[in-house]
Amino acid sequence: MSTSATLESRTGRYAIIQAELPDAGLVNLGILLEDPQSDAIHLRFRRDLDSLVGEEDLEVLEGLADDLARKSDELGAEKLFEYLESTLSTSLRITDREQVLVDDFSRAVDRLYRKYVPSKVLEFRTHLPRYSLQVAAGKFLENDEVSEQGWIETPQDLRLGPDMFVAQIAGHSMEPMIPDGSLCVFRAGVIGSRVGRLVLAEDREANAFAVKRYQSEKVGPGEKESPGEKESIDEGWRHKRIHLESLNPGYPSWDLDPDEEKYRILAEFVRVLD
Repeated sequence: MSTSATLESRTGRYAIIQAELPDAGLVNLGILLEDPQSDAIHLRFRRDLDSLVGEEDLEVLEGLADDLARKSDELGAEKLFEYLESTLSTSLRITDREQVLVDDFSRAVDRLYRKYVPSKVLEFRTHLPRYSLQVAAGKFLENDEVSEQGWIETPQDLRLGPDMFVAQIAGHSMEPMIPDGSLCVFRAGVIGSRVGRLVLAEDREANAFAVKRYQSEKVGPGEKESPGEKESIDEGWRHKRIHLESLNPGYPSWDLDPDEEKYRILAEFVRVLD
């Protein structure tokens, strides 16, 4: 994590909601993360409950997250924790609160969830594959052969598809939007214009990758590519310039040779997971 992000961190407190289930034993259901400064609660609950309980208990557990969110709005985070700590039974319980440094509470609750709640992998429904390529948010980095490294559960509000995957950023040039070391979601291919989008570019000769904002200039039919050019382009549009921009002004941007044999735009950036 970058120095700027660390300086903005503040202390949160989290606890794990657990249930004692007849066939599965003690199971972690979800994470409650408290922001003491705003007295707000951030929740993340598992989505594979139908694999753990029957229909009778499923309705109760599925409504638990919504019920806690409503109570949090009514009571505030601190009073919600006090209520849970004093009322939950042995079959439904909450762990002691622990402190954690947080720079972004939405990402932090997702990170804690992935650490403590080992839910069932539902491929491209709740989870995306993670790949070993170290995506550079700066210059292209050399990489080993790309391989799958298991599956990562994504937030509930993210609609998944078979063309999506997770990879890790290496570098500071896309900060603050994409922190160094963060896990990010990408969608293979870019539908429509690429201009202005954040893309994953591949150097096919070096087997290397970089995330940048894509900009380009094109020359149309009948236009001269430069003032001194004698012959105009007769067929279709072609790239005059492809420019990959860093978001961090302290890091360089650069032009790519629009040689389709060497470079290709592999995917579009979707969001940061943590």
